Amino acid sequence: MVCPNSNPVVQKVCELYDQISRLENLSPSKDVNMLFTDLVYTCMPPNPIDVSKLCPKIQKIRSHLIKICGEAEGLLESHFSNILGSFENPLDHLDIFPYFDNYIKLSLLEYNILTKNTTKIPNKIAFIGSGPLPLTSLVLATKHLTSTYFHNYDIDVGANSQAAALVAADPGLSERMTFHTTDIMDVTCALKDYDVVFLAALVGMDKEDKVKVVNHLAKYMAPGATLMLRSAHGARAFLYPVLDPCDLRGFEVLSVYHPTDEVINSVIIARKLSLPIVQPLDGLGSYVLPSKCACAEIHAFNPLNKMNLIEEFAMEE
Repeated sequence: MVCPNSNPVVQKVCELYDQISRLENLSPSKDVNMLFTDLVYTCMPPNPIDVSKLCPKIQKIRSHLIKICGEAEGLLESHFSNILGSFENPLDHLDIFPYFDNYIKLSLLEYNILTKNTTKIPNKIAFIGSGPLPLTSLVLATKHLTSTYFHNYDIDVGANSQAAALVAADPGLSERMTFHTTDIMDVTCALKDYDVVFLAALVGMDKEDKVKVVNHLAKYMAPGATLMLRSAHGARAFLYPVLDPCDLRGFEVLSVYHPTDEVINSVIIARKLSLPIVQPLDGLGSYVLPSKCACAEIHAFNPLNKMNLIEEFAMEE
């Protein structure tokens, strides 16, 4: 294992991790906003770091940092969802969320990738890990897939209540958007109903858990259905879990997009194999689904900005 202590990016990430770990809480505040913005900018530039080859100490820091980032992201979304819920028409004010422009552009990117690799407009989409502020579903439903039905899954009943309240004020959209409070690992036959399944970046906080979710989807999604998921590459893997294309057993990987600008997540699109052939592992009676890992790299410039949080909406300490 390589532990590049001389790598300035790794050193900076570790310094920020130490500071973030000392925070009393991760709710939006001036200090929280400043540290996480600094962390994002540190990890953003293209970097050849392979996090799988870092030493155990740095691996442990990375694993904990991803969980911290996930908690902070959830608190940020919950905070702004509460603010939006105070408006008579919450969906008219989504742009108060500091990363809203990012979601506009990222959703357009994912929509373009989806339409390039599929032949029909999806009738039903599942979004797994939608959270209290389901911006991907909202942007896709209102700007790109205006006749598609969206089923949002989250394990947190509070998050779903917040999200549903935002949609309730729009009768037309509320007819097309449903929220399910359940662990996706408990959803089986219903997964066959979806033409496209989106898997949020923070569903499965490490590779092993994420692979378990993917294997579950491979077992129950309809043949030919599309899986859209987000991963991370290079130093950005200090922020989000990494999933390699060849981890998608039971799927044919159609394309992978590793951004080099302010888009943090990599985007992977895959198709559920129609006729998977199970293969025994080591003669022990265990089986895995095959995967097709040949994929085309998408090269696209997608500049995003507004990486600083809007402090005027930060929660008072």
